[in-house]
Amino acid sequence: MTRRDKFMKPAAFSRWTVRFTTFFFCAVVLAGAKPASAGGEGDRIHWKQLADSQLKLDGKPPLTWNIYVPERSHKKSNLVLVLLGHRYLAIDFKAKQVYQVLPTDLQAKGKDFESGDLLREDRMVPSEAWIVRDVGPAEQIKFRMKDYGREVEVFLRHTPDLRAFY
Repeated sequence: MTRRDKFMKPAAFSRWTVRFTTFFFCAVVLAGAKPASAGGEGDRIHWKQLADSQLKLDGKPPLTWNIYVPERSHKKSNLVLVLLGHRYLAIDFKAKQVYQVLPTDLQAKGKDFESGDLLREDRMVPSEAWIVRDVGPAEQIKFRMKDYGREVEVFLRHTPDLRAFY
């Protein structure tokens, strides 16, 4: 039996077809996949609106305000995006720094936003007198902005730990 006869047997032909089809399918799938570090969705932050949070400016709630936090999948729990009037501020309360965010940096997704990296050195807002502490059911973030001389106070509610009920 020659090699060609061995290759053209029905059983060998079907095995060869399956292997070739599998290889071709894997090649097509891998060629179409984008790596996460190539500037795709990997470095985008999805900001979710918090309904049960509070914001105070000099001890009083401002007329227009909103608070956004990254989704849990981003693992950036130290960031908060604050709408204060017509001004957006990105707060990194672990590093105790505030950054001004331009509205063009944010893409609206319904009530939420999506953005790239908002923490840029050239947009840093000077701040002082930071207090970050746990106040029972919430996390209190308090600081004074040097450019306005106003005190900003943010209360972020802790998510309840329901693992005991599972």
